Amino acid sequence: AHANDGGGSIRIPASCCGLVGLKPTRARVSTAPQYGDLMGGLVAEHVVTRSVRDSAAILDSIAGPVPGDPYWAPPRRGPSFAAAAVTEPKGLRIAVMTASPTGSAVHADCVAATEKAAALCESLGHRLEPAALKVDGDAFTEHFINVWAAGNAWTLLDWEKRVGRPATEDDVEPLTWSLVEIGRSVDSGRYLLSLQELQKITRQIADYFEGIDVLLTPTLGEPPAPLGTFDSPPGEPLTGLFRAAAYVPFTPPFNVTGQPGISLPLQWNETGLPIGVQFVGRFGDEETLLSLAGQLEKAAPWSDRRPPVSS
Repeated sequence: AHANDGGGSIRIPASCCGLVGLKPTRARVSTAPQYGDLMGGLVAEHVVTRSVRDSAAILDSIAGPVPGDPYWAPPRRGPSFAAAAVTEPKGLRIAVMTASPTGSAVHADCVAATEKAAALCESLGHRLEPAALKVDGDAFTEHFINVWAAGNAWTLLDWEKRVGRPATEDDVEPLTWSLVEIGRSVDSGRYLLSLQELQKITRQIADYFEGIDVLLTPTLGEPPAPLGTFDSPPGEPLTGLFRAAAYVPFTPPFNVTGQPGISLPLQWNETGLPIGVQFVGRFGDEETLLSLAGQLEKAAPWSDRRPPVSS
């Protein structure tokens, strides 16, 4: 199924539904002809799939630049992403991070799933170490929301142009309208300052990845959430956003950095719900992620697993 990811929206549903969700490197998949980039490069296009093979095969079909794109992802090293998915990696250096980069609580099921995934990687001959990645969570959140809100304001302008009339508050959900209003309040100087600060964080994270091959984290801060978890009370439209920020602390940083990240359905909790784990690679290096993902799928297959259906 088609999906795109500006803060985790490929990896989040993949984790909740027991699927494979790869967010490619920024600009790996062109957004031509309609767009150059989306939300300052936060958004990546791809799919959710049941298998690593299918994710790799589709990426082979849709990856690549189009003339006029504002920037291009580095070319892959090997013959294809599909070939990478069936090539077993040797002795990767994998850093493991279970603490939220923004300081929010992480559910024990998500920590346990990550630790079990780490043990599986170690059993396959990879070298594991605790992550030493430090990010100023408050600064990250402030600047990400500035850019995200500006993106919502742009989205509404884009749709006004398409439908030929101004949007009204009744056209969208209350949270969306609130984000649009925040975006309209972010002047051009503050927007560019937030981009600058996020780019500083990107350099910091890129420097850290010079010493590792892959970062392993939980995909989410909690197990799949019941419907209604992110609803906001009347008159408090931002409540759902704050709740969501605690739910997804691990995915947005890599929209900012543009690095590829993949959620794999390696674990389930005691109630039978899927708990995804996220592997993040260096910028432009989907091949290592797909290679590792294919190896893990072979070692701990998930194709026969289905979440329980509620009555």
